[in-house]
Amino acid sequence: MASLSLKGITKTYAGGVTAVSDFNLEIKDKEFIILVGPSGCGKSTTLRMIAGLEEISDGELYIGDKLVNDVAPKDRDIAMVFQNYALYPHMTVFENMAFGLKLRKTPKDEIKRRVEEAARILDIAHLLDRKPKALSGGQRQRVALGRAIVREPKVFLLDEPLSNLDAKLRAQMRTELSKMHRKLGTTFIYVTHDQTEAMTMGDRIVVMSDGLIQQVDTPQHLYDMPCNMFVAGFLGSPQMNFIDSKLIKKGDQFFVEFGTEDTKTTRGKKYQIPLPASKNEDGRLEEYVDKEIIMGIRPEDVHDEPRYIEQFSDCLIKADVEVTELMGAETYLYLNVVGFSYTARVEPTSTARPGDNIDVVLENTKIHLFDKETEKTICN
Repeated sequence: MASLSLKGITKTYAGGVTAVSDFNLEIKDKEFIILVGPSGCGKSTTLRMIAGLEEISDGELYIGDKLVNDVAPKDRDIAMVFQNYALYPHMTVFENMAFGLKLRKTPKDEIKRRVEEAARILDIAHLLDRKPKALSGGQRQRVALGRAIVREPKVFLLDEPLSNLDAKLRAQMRTELSKMHRKLGTTFIYVTHDQTEAMTMGDRIVVMSDGLIQQVDTPQHLYDMPCNMFVAGFLGSPQMNFIDSKLIKKGDQFFVEFGTEDTKTTRGKKYQIPLPASKNEDGRLEEYVDKEIIMGIRPEDVHDEPRYIEQFSDCLIKADVEVTELMGAETYLYLNVVGFSYTARVEPTSTARPGDNIDVVLENTKIHLFDKETEKTICN
């Protein structure tokens, strides 16, 4: 098995376009690492550099203790699963899975053993005589995974392998991939733009934007403690609410102030939300007093239930309900608060309807504050 070390990895194309810049990451043996970010952020390019399909412009890549910058892809002991499956249409499932082993002159009985074992793990043993055109999307994806498994590589590289599947099958395959990782005990590096996949599957997530690593951490820590507005907004569905605010101080108490002085309508009121003392660890809020900041709060921390309104009564605001979406187990409320759009994720029993003016509270212990200029986190 193998750990990986990426030291200052950079990819610059002809013409000076930099796709990945100064990428530093240590990946432990048997870890499931997810590279996530919007299209064009450099995650697939990073994966292709690890695979040897893209030349590294600068930096060093180690697999185990071996520097592999100039090692051919076939000699890196890795297997890659592509988005489009890349199966040979004229070959059966068995032949597709065995092809790489045949090229390596693996004995026939060993090929048979490995293919049948992989087919059993992936529940495709009954499909070994079929050709790809006779398979569903999910079955083709399993064959592509099987072709990688039989190689018994040190590292699996997966480039958006579930993006061509329907929603139900994607959820099922997420579970299967997690099981497969535990069963094989191999290092997985997985690229996706789907933050649900990232949150549910990875040991750690690497959030990328514009070719740069924004933050690397466990899924829950990234969600709770984002280092900047990009990470805060990228992870979570619906995404975090952001509102232009001002930090003020009265005595020893800090408040987030937003809105306008016009009190004739619900869209013209100034609100002051008190902040818990824990938000000012190390006195970090002092330098932002009377300055403009960005307040962030996740939809699940905006409440219309009476028990929350009672508990957080000093954080009460008025909101116009514009749209409601009943999702079954929860309801999304799309609100207008003093001219800002807000989303609340509330209980399905909520009685709010479009056109209503309702009371909601912000759970102030869950408020995030960001520097308006740098967009870096002030406090979580």
